[in-house]
Amino acid sequence: MESPTPAVQDYLKAIFLLGETPEDDDPISVSRVDEALSVTAPSASNMLKRLEEMGYVSSRAPQGERRPVVELTDQGRVAALTVVRHHRLLETFLATRLGMSWDEVHREAEVLEHHISETLATRIAEVLGHPERDPHGDPIPTPQGEVEPVPLERLSDLTVGQTGTVSRVNDRDSELLRYLAERGLVPDAEVEIVEVGQFGGPISITVDRSRLVSVPPEAARAVHIA
Repeated sequence: MESPTPAVQDYLKAIFLLGETPEDDDPISVSRVDEALSVTAPSASNMLKRLEEMGYVSSRAPQGERRPVVELTDQGRVAALTVVRHHRLLETFLATRLGMSWDEVHREAEVLEHHISETLATRIAEVLGHPERDPHGDPIPTPQGEVEPVPLERLSDLTVGQTGTVSRVNDRDSELLRYLAERGLVPDAEVEIVEVGQFGGPISITVDRSRLVSVPPEAARAVHIA
């Protein structure tokens, strides 16, 4: 079978990522896919129909609902995990070997992920010592398609006095990544909630038991806690 095109890979990866960090058990609908990819609803609908014909996804309408939800088939999950693996290995290589900052590597990996073979990906993994996480803390799938589940609890979910360790940070917003890095909210940082502002106000946090920072709830939602 021919390798999926870059456009197909983008859709499969988007569906996988939406399922990797579900929002309140919200099913993966066409509208969520088009929002994730910044495309129009008709474009997303047409592509998803193609993917279903190709055997990569299945769609169904839950009982009592008119909107169909989308799921990866086994074939689709394998293809999605392949591009996710390449993306996260490339991010790690660019950060650790080329010295690029963590807010730069996502954009570059988005382009390069479509153009490397599994042979090259395996070689990159070997050179890097088979890393388990990328610079943002996202788990790197194995060549066999195994991937660790990501922690779903977010920094914004914690209450005063609770502690935790940053496990991963959403990597889609470069400006937000720079903002969080400046405050030390990076993978493996230890955090404790000191104060939660009323009516959606800022959250005060100690980072690594020494640094007091304040972040808005929206930024805290991008930080996942183990």
